[in-house]
Amino acid sequence: MSEIRGPVHLIGIGGIHMSAIAQLLLQRGVAVSGSDIRPSELTERVRSMGANVTIGHDAANVGAAALVVTTAAASEDNPEIAEARRKGIPLILRAEMVARLMEGKRVVAIAGTAGKTTTSSLVAFILSEAGRRPMYLLGGDSIDLGGNAAWGEGDLCVVEADEYKRAFLEYAPQVAVVTNVEPDHLDYYLTAAAYHEAFGAFAARVVAGGLLLVCGDDPGAIHAARGAGASVTVETFGTGAHETWTAVPTGIDAGFAIRHEGSAVGEVQPRVPGRAYLLDTLAAAAVCLRLGVDFDTVRSAISRFRGAHRRFELVGEAGGVTVMDDYAHHPAKVRAMIDAARTRFAGRRLIGVYQPHTYSRIAYLWDDWTRCWDGLDALVVLETYAAREKPLSGRSARDLANAITRPAASYAADFPTAARQAVSLVRPGDVIFTIGAGDVTELGPKILELLR
Repeated sequence: MSEIRGPVHLIGIGGIHMSAIAQLLLQRGVAVSGSDIRPSELTERVRSMGANVTIGHDAANVGAAALVVTTAAASEDNPEIAEARRKGIPLILRAEMVARLMEGKRVVAIAGTAGKTTTSSLVAFILSEAGRRPMYLLGGDSIDLGGNAAWGEGDLCVVEADEYKRAFLEYAPQVAVVTNVEPDHLDYYLTAAAYHEAFGAFAARVVAGGLLLVCGDDPGAIHAARGAGASVTVETFGTGAHETWTAVPTGIDAGFAIRHEGSAVGEVQPRVPGRAYLLDTLAAAAVCLRLGVDFDTVRSAISRFRGAHRRFELVGEAGGVTVMDDYAHHPAKVRAMIDAARTRFAGRRLIGVYQPHTYSRIAYLWDDWTRCWDGLDALVVLETYAAREKPLSGRSARDLANAITRPAASYAADFPTAARQAVSLVRPGDVIFTIGAGDVTELGPKILELLR
């Protein structure tokens, strides 16, 4: 890393990626301040590590910062952005800062519409178990690693390569993964074609002599691979016999055998079922094997890997009802979650409580949102988590609940209403999933209280 002089001020310090930057800077002894619109576990974490955190945005928060880093979600009228410009303080986006932090490291970048947090967390965990001491910046808290960022002393950096506002085009990975590509963030990209083009541009960022690993089961990922440079090795992973890396289910729980170019490598036994998790696990295993980790270490780490918080996570049980939590906020992620749930909880009724994340995502994926719930027995749709947006007419959470025909769906304006509706729907043996990228994760404990 080239020398970074503090203090560094982070606008949106409570975001998962911005908090990772804060932690890395603090670990290197750089003074950090930051602001966010609400307190959270992440703002408290970085505050406990020594950051000066303010709740609410105000020009005064910038103080004597030598550098200001802003989340891409912050608008141009943010008073701290305006103050940095007024004072002539260097102002950069989050992805540019991540690129600075990774300087001098061999970068392993995991991209995709879905699965990148699980895949990047597993890669970082396997490398850690192999004694490689990787630096990592993850888009979720790893249960196994105890957080979402660490400096590491090895030569490798594992980064979750986020496509929002083309952030991942700041990186120059030696190893890159594309798990899948299904249009998202169309509030920014506007068209599916532009979204796909960005992934092709990401493939082109892989350095000469590097490795690009794409999911052969996913047409969008295969299309992205066309962007890779001539000197980049492109390999595929998937369930087809013709892939470079193939997963063959063993029939024992979520276990599968790995084959490389047709030759047997060995069998692994992940904890979480479902096709999406199988592919994420296969991708992570392939990356680590290509980085020289021995198969026994890979197999052992996979068998013990518990994943990231809010990814198919058990909240608790009460009254014979199991409560789970999942971050799924895109139809592809919802389908993957339901597939895994139908395998893990075979024969049990599944009740979903979904909190839409941003009005624009409801709007531009409207048809998918009305059809992605097959496999649930009932659904409660919470009021939308607005994040950075203002309401859009005609595409509200109530509209969505009314438009979903299978399963039966109802609307809940707030958490108490949603908790009561969910509890009224269940009987002993059922499973409730709280679903979404907002603060719906706080609902599971409230449901458990009512069940008790």
